[in-house]
Amino acid sequence: MTAVVDPDARTRLRRRARLLVWATIGWNTVEAVVALTAGSIAGSAALFSFGLDSTVEVSAALVALWYLRGVDDARGAQAGRLIGASFVALAAWVTFDAVGDLVAGAESDRSVVGIVMTALSLAVMPILARAKRRTGQALGSKALVSESNQTSVCAYLSAAVLVGLVLSGLGWSWADPVAALVVAAIAAREGVEAWRGELGADGCC
Repeated sequence: MTAVVDPDARTRLRRRARLLVWATIGWNTVEAVVALTAGSIAGSAALFSFGLDSTVEVSAALVALWYLRGVDDARGAQAGRLIGASFVALAAWVTFDAVGDLVAGAESDRSVVGIVMTALSLAVMPILARAKRRTGQALGSKALVSESNQTSVCAYLSAAVLVGLVLSGLGWSWADPVAALVVAAIAAREGVEAWRGELGADGCC
């Protein structure tokens, strides 16, 4: 990973890095509010679990911002483990709820708001991920590159939930809980990574 050496360029890149992480936090916050509300109204396990995941993602991004500001102490590690535990708990709850819906044959209402929101997320997240990855590589910041990978995962998550919502709206009721199980699997993976300290360890910018 090649880092810039010019002090002025590095200062600009560090400022850009923080702005990109704050943009991610802002987007995930909106995403969480919309998904939780729309998911509750439509009775969609996939959409509601997507909103819960976005909520935990905000906390993960804040920890990444902590590392980006040059803070790397025991509190940061403890916060990472707490976020990891939150992801795992989320995965367990979503799995239980989704399996219950599959067994019961529960059906959710079509959510146009949810479809639009996940489609927008699918468009926005890759752009943010690419910008953070390039900035992180220019800075030689493993923290920001790691955060860009998390953002890429969010794009995959958006795609899975979007497919589930569309298929569910077409009458395939099983698609919604299956999409929720995808959310659970990704949340579990994120939980393990956060617990291991991969949110922002190994360097900062």
